[in-house]
Amino acid sequence: MSKYTEYYLSTVVDLIKRIEEEESESIQKAATLMADTIGEDGLIHVIGPGGHSNMGAWEMFSRAGGLKCINAILDPGTSLQYGAKRSNVIERTPGYGVAVLKAYDVTDGLLMIVNAYGINSMTIDVALEGKRRKLPTIGVSSKEFSKQIPPDHPARHPTKKNLHELVDIHVDCHMPYGDSIVKFEKLDPTVGPVSTIVNSFALNLLVVKTVEICLEKGIEPLLGISANIPHSAEMQAYRQRAVDKYKGRIAFA
Repeated sequence: MSKYTEYYLSTVVDLIKRIEEEESESIQKAATLMADTIGEDGLIHVIGPGGHSNMGAWEMFSRAGGLKCINAILDPGTSLQYGAKRSNVIERTPGYGVAVLKAYDVTDGLLMIVNAYGINSMTIDVALEGKRRKLPTIGVSSKEFSKQIPPDHPARHPTKKNLHELVDIHVDCHMPYGDSIVKFEKLDPTVGPVSTIVNSFALNLLVVKTVEICLEKGIEPLLGISANIPHSAEMQAYRQRAVDKYKGRIAFA
């Protein structure tokens, strides 16, 4: 490995350790809320408002070893497949996030908002609308990043709020300012983004802790099983039961 790839690896490992060590209390609180939602037969709605943050919702949805009660809000407005510029414009459009929650009929259960930056209009609108609808909310973003963005920056919501200020429980993904972390001597921009890695680790840490709490409370957390491995008759029956339980309740099931 070169000094650059070694630095990238060691920094990513350090960030993952920070999440595990510094966010343990928030993870516990958030996972307890998730377990209680499962115990009440509720859905956990997950949205990643903007660009690559959409991968937070993808990561939680229909995943081997993931929770089956995840209703991923995969709105095409900010999907990069329709254009990076379009995604950027849509995520900065006030009111768009409110319309998305209305379109997906998010009226009960738990709302999880995943956006490492935690400042754009869609992210803040979704958080505010979740509160207006009296939904419990969990946010995953980087305080370090959002606190350093000037109030008048065009990426910000008109309220100038940050996601971590609005949700009931916040899990800090500890993405550093600028996202990418490797600096080459002869290149001005940095290389090697970390936002997807830290978001995904924080989310899957939440899933593991949620399952642990569910089992402690005697709640059955139905889980996804890979369709790409052979299954016993018992596992096939379990997989079908998990699918049937949420059929018609989850947008993309």
